[in-house]
Amino acid sequence: MEIYGTLGPACGDPAVLEAMFRAGMTGLRLNLSHGMLEESRPLLEQMCAAAEAAGVRPDLLIDLQGPELRVGREGLPLTLTPGGTVSLARIPLPPAARDAARPGTELLLDDGKLLLCVCEGDKARVLRGGVLLPQKSVAIPGFSPALPALTEMDHQNLSLAAAFGVTGVMQSFVRDRNDLLEVRNAMEKHGCKGIKLYAKIESRAGLSSLSDWISLPDVLVIARGDLGNAFPLWELPAIQKSVAAKARAAGKPFLVVTQMLASMEKSPVPTRAEVSDIFNAVLDGASAVMLTGETAVGRYPVEAMTYFCKTAHRAQTWLQAEGGREWIISK
Repeated sequence: MEIYGTLGPACGDPAVLEAMFRAGMTGLRLNLSHGMLEESRPLLEQMCAAAEAAGVRPDLLIDLQGPELRVGREGLPLTLTPGGTVSLARIPLPPAARDAARPGTELLLDDGKLLLCVCEGDKARVLRGGVLLPQKSVAIPGFSPALPALTEMDHQNLSLAAAFGVTGVMQSFVRDRNDLLEVRNAMEKHGCKGIKLYAKIESRAGLSSLSDWISLPDVLVIARGDLGNAFPLWELPAIQKSVAAKARAAGKPFLVVTQMLASMEKSPVPTRAEVSDIFNAVLDGASAVMLTGETAVGRYPVEAMTYFCKTAHRAQTWLQAEGGREWIISK
């Protein structure tokens, strides 16, 4: 199975990357939601050198912005105090989010870490506070912005993908089959022959139309971060199980990502619930799993990857002993 980490400052050292590859990592994700591929050249060169030293030929997945809403940079960072109020004028919201921010609307910022509720006038009540940093995500439950599938920055990054050795393109916030057809056409235009298309399920629109577009990508991605913003968290496990079952029925490989070892951004040891989560994702039939912040900005990227790989491989071993895929389908 494929086991991915995410590139970032925490694993920017060649020795750290080599140790992650030696632990069992097979590839890395580069988040291009607010950056350019060319800017990451030094980090990618370190990745290639570390992989070669470890005897690994790595995958490189680039994560495009797609029709995703993000705050800007002006006036940030900004501390949002729980129970207080904030003027929306102080938050550099994208126009689509600002237009949708009517009284009673909830704004989930930074993958839902921060939560505001819009009041009358230009105010919002802070329900879940913290520090809002530049370029963090914005989500409004039930709202799907009418934006193109790809930004101009996405097109520029796709034009360089082949030259940088990219093996997979992750399309964010897939809403319907038209999004994927647009991305496929752009990939062909930009010379991305042989590069796989990963379709991220992150919204109500994408989930509801899944049966209509499941055949189009090479790999499905159960991206639980924004799915957990679009639905109540207690519904998320059932959604993951349902998508996994549909993927198996369609013969479509799928990847599970987000907060698989979230506690290890600060702790050298995972929780029991986290290792169980990884184990169960493999038992559900996942062909790949991925760490994000744990390796990009966490304090213990090597330890996180070590636990990740050992748990995923143990799940595979257990599956083989229990009859493999037949066990999954029977459950």
